Amino acid sequence: MDPLFWPSEANRFRRFTPESLAAIEERIAKKKKEQVKVEEKNKEQGVEEDKLTPQLDLKICKTLPSLYGDIPAELVGEPLEDFDPYYSDHKTFMVLNKRRTIFRFTATPALFIFGPFNPVRKKAIKILIHS
Repeated sequence: MDPLFWPSEANRFRRFTPESLAAIEERIAKKKKEQVKVEEKNKEQGVEEDKLTPQLDLKICKTLPSLYGDIPAELVGEPLEDFDPYYSDHKTFMVLNKRRTIFRFTATPALFIFGPFNPVRKKAIKILIHS
């Protein structure tokens, strides 16, 4: 198999960490700045921009395609950075269970108390995704 066409396991499954949340927030801020510039240009030229859409094979509650390889055992049930480019500037993370089912959660505080790295929230997510 050609590594250019098939994603490698080493760089595909990455844990969702505070650093990855900070990177998402930076991308959101950068996108907002660029969006203002693009809107001004589009108003002048009357051009519509193309919108990025979620990938159909990476929808919630679908099985992760075998194209992405096997999930390392230590990452089953753990928050991971999202594979889908659509969610690269959304505060979300994904969790995969043993059956490779995709679950997506928001990284904003749940109940205004439990952040994405809170141990109580992590346990609740593990209970939710258990098959």
